Amino acid sequence: MRHVKTETPAVDTSSVHTARRLHPRPVRIMHWVNAVVMLIMITSGWGIYDDDVIIRGFHFSSFWRLGDWAAWSLNWHFAGMWFLVINGLIYLVYGFASGRFREKLLPIRPSEVVQTVIDTLHFKIAHEDITVYNAVQKLLYIIVILAGISQVITGLAIWKPVQFSGLVTLLGGFQTARVLHFAGMAVIVGFLIVHVALALLVPKTLWAMVSGGPRLKLRGRAEEGHAA
Repeated sequence: MRHVKTETPAVDTSSVHTARRLHPRPVRIMHWVNAVVMLIMITSGWGIYDDDVIIRGFHFSSFWRLGDWAAWSLNWHFAGMWFLVINGLIYLVYGFASGRFREKLLPIRPSEVVQTVIDTLHFKIAHEDITVYNAVQKLLYIIVILAGISQVITGLAIWKPVQFSGLVTLLGGFQTARVLHFAGMAVIVGFLIVHVALALLVPKTLWAMVSGGPRLKLRGRAEEGHAA
C-alpha cells in the first residue's frame, strides 16, 4: 500500500475557486482596521507625551500630533484603544485557531536570520514568492505582536494606576511604565517604517493585502491508489 505525504501549501495557478487566498478576508479586514487605529494611537500618544515629556527637550511637532492639546489627544487615544484591543484579540484568536501563526511565522532559525540580514545589506532581497516570509520578516512580526501586547499592559498601568496598582508595582512604578510604553511605541513605529518601505519597494505585497493575493492549494491527504 502506498501513501502520499502531506506537503506544504503551494501557489495554485489554476482556476480552482475553492482554494484559500494568501490573505483571507478576515485577515485583510483586521490588517486595515489595525493600520488606521495604530495611526490614531501613535499620533494621539504623541500629543499626550508632549504634555509631560519623558526625554527633556524632545517634543513632537503639532503637524504629527492628533489633538490640539492633551485632553483632545486623550479622547482620541481612549477611542482608538477599544478598537485596538478588540481587533487585536480577534487577530490573536484567529491566528492561533486557524494555524496561521504556526504556518507563517515558524520556525525561525538563527542562521537564517543572519543570512537574511547579510543578503539585505547586500541588496539581495528576493520577493519572487510572496507567500513565504523570510526569517527577518518572521522575527519582526513576532516582535511587533509582543510589543502590541506590551502596549496594552503598560497602557492599563498608566491609565488606571490606582486600580492596577499591583501591575504598576510589577512594572517598576508609574514613571517606569511610561518609559516602557514610550519604548514600545518606538518599536512599533520602527516596524511600521520598515513595513511600509518594503510594501512600496515590492508593490505586489501591498496589492495582495487588498485583493487577497494568490490562491493557495493544499495538496496531500489524497490517495493515489492502493497496491495489493
